[in-house]
Amino acid sequence: MELDFAKFTKYSKPGPRYTSYPTALEFKDDFLYDDYIKKLESQDSSRPLSLYFHLPFCKNACYFCGCNVVFTSKEDKMLRYMDYLKRELAILSKHLDMNREVIQMHFGGGTPTFFSAEQLDEIITEIKKYFPNFADDAEISCEIDPRHINEDQMKVMAGHGFNRVSFGIQDFNEKVQQAVHRIQPYNVTKDAMDLARKYNMHSVNVDLIYGLPFQTLDTFKETLDLALTLNPDRFAVFNYAHVPWLKKTMRKIDETTLPRPDEKLAIMQYTIDFLTSNGYKMIGMDHFAKPDDELFKAIEKGELHRNFQGYTTKGGADLIGVGLTSIGEGVDYYAQNFKDMPSYEAAIDAGKLPFERGVMLSDDDMIRQYVIMELMSNFKLDIKRFESLFDVEFKVYFEDALRELEVFAAEDLISVSDEHIECSETGTLLIRNIAMPFDAYMQQHAGSSKTFSKTV
Repeated sequence: MELDFAKFTKYSKPGPRYTSYPTALEFKDDFLYDDYIKKLESQDSSRPLSLYFHLPFCKNACYFCGCNVVFTSKEDKMLRYMDYLKRELAILSKHLDMNREVIQMHFGGGTPTFFSAEQLDEIITEIKKYFPNFADDAEISCEIDPRHINEDQMKVMAGHGFNRVSFGIQDFNEKVQQAVHRIQPYNVTKDAMDLARKYNMHSVNVDLIYGLPFQTLDTFKETLDLALTLNPDRFAVFNYAHVPWLKKTMRKIDETTLPRPDEKLAIMQYTIDFLTSNGYKMIGMDHFAKPDDELFKAIEKGELHRNFQGYTTKGGADLIGVGLTSIGEGVDYYAQNFKDMPSYEAAIDAGKLPFERGVMLSDDDMIRQYVIMELMSNFKLDIKRFESLFDVEFKVYFEDALRELEVFAAEDLISVSDEHIECSETGTLLIRNIAMPFDAYMQQHAGSSKTFSKTV
């Protein structure tokens, strides 16, 4: 793939990653607790469930991290959190049909494996007490810091049916690791990978980040070479989102050491060429998978889905978020828990779910959500299918958006017909930009440079 760097850098501007639509910026206080409870209690019991559990603790800060974490090494804080998770599940069981089929569960963080094997066993056992109906083919996954995993922990997860793990690498270069405060030698990651294979994790993902301090094309080539020797099933290669106005730890990064946009583009182009030449296929934004992976099969059929847990084949489920800062998603709403521990605990102490805010989707939101998520997931939109689902004339409803897309069509980044919008291979790299014209909320954020990360 040959990229015109001058062409691409002109598209570099703040834009959402669209793990949701509307984005979390639109979550408001006027979506009330009682509104959320009504939504939970009225959910269609025939729809399956996807569960997300946030385990927020980390021992030290990684300066690049955008996650909601709590830094601690104190055992009592972790035990306390486990108690509140159990109490949250008990309250949830009063408002949700817990016997619905669970087709997906994900542990995120923080560092979920900061909890010991015994603690993880206790947490998972409690979850399965409340949610007894896991599908035989449920995707059960966990984010893992290779520096914090041992055989006892992996054995517990395997025993409870975990079948997918994601290892954070970011970069193997020592200078880069020092700059982002995450020292992780190759052999540590290799040992973690060997454990995952020993305990038959069906899918192993590794995460890399480009755009970090002191990265160059040459140093990232070395990281890719080393990562390939691990033979993961999937790669996630993220563009670093530098948002120091949101994340205080990012202020510790010297911005003068960050690679320029043209260097980042060179890294991105090389990464795509390297991984595709080594048997991986580009799946969605930032992701690569082997051709026999279920994600690749799903995108070939146009059935890939996107939610707060990333790309998945498990569509049509209601997402229930449990734990500090977790986000849930229903057919027509998003709901987020409190982000700070005192508020989270106070709500549960009062016998309530730790819900803080959310958003009820309008008909327009749901129409735009469908279009944006189809583009973000499958790089194309079936216009006729859209019109049959929503009973609106696409080109009339989105007249303004289609006008904005003309510049992408003129540069062969997309093709637009009466039946499809489809990204070219090069256009997939600008999928966030291509989705943005369909976002009704972008105009109100247009003047701010401190809202979203850069798209390039």
